[in-house]
Amino acid sequence: MDYGIKELIIAIITTNRELVSGGTAPIFYVENDEKKEEKALLVSKTTMGMVHDIGDGTYIVVKH
Repeated sequence: MDYGIKELIIAIITTNRELVSGGTAPIFYVENDEKKEEKALLVSKTTMGMVHDIGDGTYIVVKH
């Protein structure tokens, strides 16, 4: 059997504070697109998740 966390949003990284708030996943607010990409890459590497651009200045890191 394969146990573990699957199909879960691990983190939200955004430049738009008005678009994202609350929820169960940690939210990282960053100043610009460069910081957004950097933070998303670091979170995805440490959690073995995948980064998805959902538009409006927001990335999500998802465990598939």
